[in-house]
Amino acid sequence: MKRAVYSQFGTPETVLKFEEAERPQPGEGQVLVKMVLSPIHNHDLMTIAGQYGFKPPLPAVPGTEAVGIVEALGAGVTNLKVGQRVAGGAEQTWAEFYTANAARLVPVPDSVSDETACQLVAMPLSTKMLLDTLDVKEGDWIAINAANGAVGKLLAQYGAEKGVKVLGLLRRAAAVDELAKTGFTTVVATEGADWREKVRAMTGGAPIVRGIESLGGDGANELSSILADGAQLVSFGAMTNTPLKISAGELLFRNITVKGFWGAKPPVKPERVGVLLGELIKDAAEGKLVLGIEAAYTIDQVAEAAKASGEPGRKGKIAIKP
Repeated sequence: MKRAVYSQFGTPETVLKFEEAERPQPGEGQVLVKMVLSPIHNHDLMTIAGQYGFKPPLPAVPGTEAVGIVEALGAGVTNLKVGQRVAGGAEQTWAEFYTANAARLVPVPDSVSDETACQLVAMPLSTKMLLDTLDVKEGDWIAINAANGAVGKLLAQYGAEKGVKVLGLLRRAAAVDELAKTGFTTVVATEGADWREKVRAMTGGAPIVRGIESLGGDGANELSSILADGAQLVSFGAMTNTPLKISAGELLFRNITVKGFWGAKPPVKPERVGVLLGELIKDAAEGKLVLGIEAAYTIDQVAEAAKASGEPGRKGKIAIKP
């Protein structure tokens, strides 16, 4: 079978290769899955670059989420059947076949597209867990930068369901109209000098009590500048791959607090994760949750796919297919 692989950490489009390998065998509690579609997440690229929260032993096969067809069952697996289409978190998913813990996979209804199913867990589930832990109530304002990413769109959708108001920040003015087509209209571009005045006009001067920071670098100072005194800034990502910058004055004189969020270490109880995942499956089956793919590349095009994933202005994820 074909699989993507890297033997050193570095720029993904440089270090990623593909190779032929033996098909893996499922162990106890595992299933063997024939991959259909696997998205490229930012954390996948950060892992390949050696900049994520853990470093896998090398050589390594990347990929952390996919949709596929159950090919074989390991010992003790009773919750899944051969031939079922399943989605969920796994490891080494950029391969024609991969093994996964059966407990982490869920059957996908026929009404859910492969494009949505392959990215059903990482970003949507993280967004729901994030909302669960923000300690906000109906009518509160929260803000998020990199608002045209999957988390920004999902936060606007799920926040609205709870009556929480979400303000999005974008770097490009042209992206504001694009985002409005998805129903996310409380969005401001930070290109112009008067963007903070636009924020105040959009919120009616109401306090913004939480900020979700996904850029890193100067994104933190920019976002904290529109937060209310005593607000909380949550570091959720680092798309710029640069250290978080926030002035001491924001912390000392405005009592802004900073905390991190990592979905790999869920801040909610396991049973709550199960409930949230069930909500996502239901939403996807009913067409309330639709996640697009801009393009899919075959495994032997993995370097090209990684490069495309880093291009600005994408309207959906880049994915890997067999």
